[in-house]
Amino acid sequence: MEHTHKQYSSFLLTANEMGKADQAAVMAGVSAMDLMAAAGKAVVDAVVNRWSKRSVLVLCGPGNNGGDGFVVAQHLRLIGWPVRLAFLGSVDTFSTEAAHFYQAWQGEVDTFSTDLLDQTELVIDAMFGAGLSRPLEGKARDMVDAMIAHKIPVCAIDVPSSVDGTTGAALGVVASAELTVTFFRKKPGHLLFPGRALCGELVVADIGIPVTVLDELKPKTWENGPELWYENYPWPRLDGHKFHRGHAVVYGGETLTGASRLTARSAMRIGAGLVTLAAPIKAWTVYATALTGVMVAKLELSQESEDFEMLLLDPRHNAIAVGPGAGLAGFESIRTRKIVLAALVTGRATVLDADALSAFANDPQTLFDAIVGPCVMTPHEGEFARLFPSLNQSHAEDKLSRARLAAKQSGAVVVLKGADTVIASPDGRAIINSNAPAELATGGSGDVLAGFIVGLLAQGLEPFHAAAAAVWLHGEVGNEVGVGLIAEDLPDHLPKVLSVFKRQYFPIKK
Repeated sequence: MEHTHKQYSSFLLTANEMGKADQAAVMAGVSAMDLMAAAGKAVVDAVVNRWSKRSVLVLCGPGNNGGDGFVVAQHLRLIGWPVRLAFLGSVDTFSTEAAHFYQAWQGEVDTFSTDLLDQTELVIDAMFGAGLSRPLEGKARDMVDAMIAHKIPVCAIDVPSSVDGTTGAALGVVASAELTVTFFRKKPGHLLFPGRALCGELVVADIGIPVTVLDELKPKTWENGPELWYENYPWPRLDGHKFHRGHAVVYGGETLTGASRLTARSAMRIGAGLVTLAAPIKAWTVYATALTGVMVAKLELSQESEDFEMLLLDPRHNAIAVGPGAGLAGFESIRTRKIVLAALVTGRATVLDADALSAFANDPQTLFDAIVGPCVMTPHEGEFARLFPSLNQSHAEDKLSRARLAAKQSGAVVVLKGADTVIASPDGRAIINSNAPAELATGGSGDVLAGFIVGLLAQGLEPFHAAAAAVWLHGEVGNEVGVGLIAEDLPDHLPKVLSVFKRQYFPIKK
């Protein structure tokens, strides 16, 4: 992926990469003292913007997060806020800049005690930052327990203490923040659950780190957004026709006919020039009467997979979707496997969803070995666990790592779905999506997403970008519809979302 200026804003940095960014900034001539001063001032600005003047307790830990806390306390004190500060640690372990701001603090340093919470209306959590790797213990754990019990609003610096900034994992008990202020770039843990929920409102502050440090870091993780793929988005051309926009083929099951109909309709809505739904003869009339703009091909019961292969002999059928409603009961599972393998052997862009994945639960390697062309797999957590049992949650650190390993193992772009959907490429690139509303958790929503992806693949968008664009648009349409959303709403509301997107990123030149 070639990086543009806009894409730089979407980079996500691990805790280790953020440390390297700080070091690179210092090497480039930015004072470490200035960075810490700017970080503390950014927290104060965010606090003052959100809350009226009130009694504040700043909890400072032994690292640079604690140094930021001393800066915050001093600034709040200077603007007249009643501030108390408790320090957990020793100044001997502080960095030079943290020790400087410890000495500059003009108030008292209180003993680290839960009693301080009794007269407190706001807590600044500057105990531990994104690099913490173990659960809190002792006084820190007691303080967090008391913060939760007192239900006092919390502003966290970088991440709430005990949240892993790289994985989003809660390493132990966590006092949720109403506001989290981080610096330069978000971290994966700000977007991955449960970290995302524990951070509350997130503010990303510019503290003077040059954007050029990203050239050296070469991060491979982004937050999803149009800046990553809009330049390649396949808008219809004035001189084009339907064959320029591709011909998607969707396999339809015999029983759950609604799923593949949603997929086919969604592929059309997102711009595929032609869509053919290949249907078993028993259900052919259902599909043929329910779909108008979609062509319906008849597959004979005795030779379904052979008929499907014959359909794919037409080279104009350049993208294929298998899975929604394909079926797993009895003979259906064998048939679904044959259909999947027939699609993959063509080497054409293929989307595998739902039953197409679960059909290989007992033999995933056969599926992976068959992937010889562009492929996108879209499992939810249950399907992922069946297909990648060794990468299930108990065997890997986090969702981002599991998706990356699955993509490398399978050779496909993996879209690991959920509120924090991860799109991972076999080459190690990954994108975390953050715009999906809760209303998307409804039956058929995933079938629509599969249709969006195959429709973009048919139009020539490469798999990683097609998956990312489809996931983001899926989320935007969900936000557009809002409460009461059902899957059928999604394709019909897509045109409005696409129109807004197009105006924003491709304004008409006057």
